[in-house]
Amino acid sequence: MEPQNQSKTGPVGYVSETRRKPRYKLVVDINIHSESCGLLKGRTMDISEIGIAAVLGDDVPVGEVVKLNLTLPSGPVTISATVRQRSSFFRYGFEFIESNSVREILQSACRQLAVQQSASGRP
Repeated sequence: MEPQNQSKTGPVGYVSETRRKPRYKLVVDINIHSESCGLLKGRTMDISEIGIAAVLGDDVPVGEVVKLNLTLPSGPVTISATVRQRSSFFRYGFEFIESNSVREILQSACRQLAVQQSASGRP
């Protein structure tokens, strides 16, 4: 399986760039705890070692630091992240705020997803 290592475009004012880390498909429920919006529910799209994309039913301010609750292949986790971008259809990009232990969990999850997805032939 090839990781989703394509160019990205963000909201107006952002320049296209190559992703810093490969992304892997991960479609699970996610709860976002926002200080300004309360509890938001959504669905993830893909993940990398440094961030995650999710579709939410409500708006959350870009730049806000939030807590993400989701289930990785290794089990449930809570990760702090900054809302980095919002695109059409309420798709958001979150950048993880990492500690060493969180970084290790994310690296392990991405390795697991890479192996699973290459074995199944899924993009």
